[in-house]
Amino acid sequence: MNKEILLKSRPKGRPTKDDFKINEIDKPKPNDGEVLLKSKYVSVDPYMRGRMRDEKSYVPPFQLNEPIEGGIIAEVIESKNEKFKIGEYVNGSNLQWKIFQTSTGENLQKVDSSQAPLSAYLGVLGLTGITAYVGLKNIGNLKEGETLVVSGGSGAVGSIVGQIGKIKGCKVVGIAGSDDKVETMQKKFGFDGGINYDTTDDMKKAIKEACPNGVDVYWDNVGGETLDAALANINKHGRIINCGAISMYNETEIPKGPRHESTLVKKSVRMQGFIVRDHQDQFAEGIQQISKWMNDGKIKYSETVVEGFENIPQAFIDLFDGKNEGKMVVKI
Repeated sequence: MNKEILLKSRPKGRPTKDDFKINEIDKPKPNDGEVLLKSKYVSVDPYMRGRMRDEKSYVPPFQLNEPIEGGIIAEVIESKNEKFKIGEYVNGSNLQWKIFQTSTGENLQKVDSSQAPLSAYLGVLGLTGITAYVGLKNIGNLKEGETLVVSGGSGAVGSIVGQIGKIKGCKVVGIAGSDDKVETMQKKFGFDGGINYDTTDDMKKAIKEACPNGVDVYWDNVGGETLDAALANINKHGRIINCGAISMYNETEIPKGPRHESTLVKKSVRMQGFIVRDHQDQFAEGIQQISKWMNDGKIKYSETVVEGFENIPQAFIDLFDGKNEGKMVVKI
């Protein structure tokens, strides 16, 4: 039995399960030079919401009535490609939401289940961890003694960002959506402070109280009013790293907000977005460094694991309600 998940309709606002369709399809057979893969873990990520819009971006939009694609850890169960053996595991960043599929082997990276759990290669040892590493290295330029604020601090990327900040000798304050997540940031990931945005009426004031010396670096995963509040507390020569804007992904119109140009100029602030795939020359370096930090006990990670192929759409939707701690993956 094989199944696939298609994009049935383009969401208007927050996605629903009606925007997806699950089909039963035939199990394919590999041709010469191909491998047959069985999905083991599927990554669901906020950036996928942008690909559900029919608009030009840094990656092509998903096509209606076609399988959605993303990061998947899969097992090679049949091989007609000399580079891959049956029983090996691979990580593919653009594999389709299917239980079984064939591949030529292009853009597949082998992963070692004896070195780390398979799901970790979609998170801390995958694009999640690399995103944190690359963004802080190229834009954050952290210095010992500085204050780093991280929105989505208990999430997949944010939790790694904060821990790297601590390794670099920074004071780290995380922002998350529940008291439990704030506690996790501090007790598990070693953050110095935390803010629960869901119970905070004045985010600008809350950041000021948590960061009495101001904010030197702000890692932005959410955008919107949280970004406004961080900028209101930014120090001279501060750096803003624009990684995501999940608070606006489901908006049907672009919301209006404060104009930040004067702050950027008066305080000589650097504000820059980035796409991790533009820095593939640094991937190996990032994975090697993060692996070392993990082996040294300096980086920990969390996962939210949902089981069942049919539950992939709901797991994706749950991202926008903050139901994940750390990386959200689906075990097939």
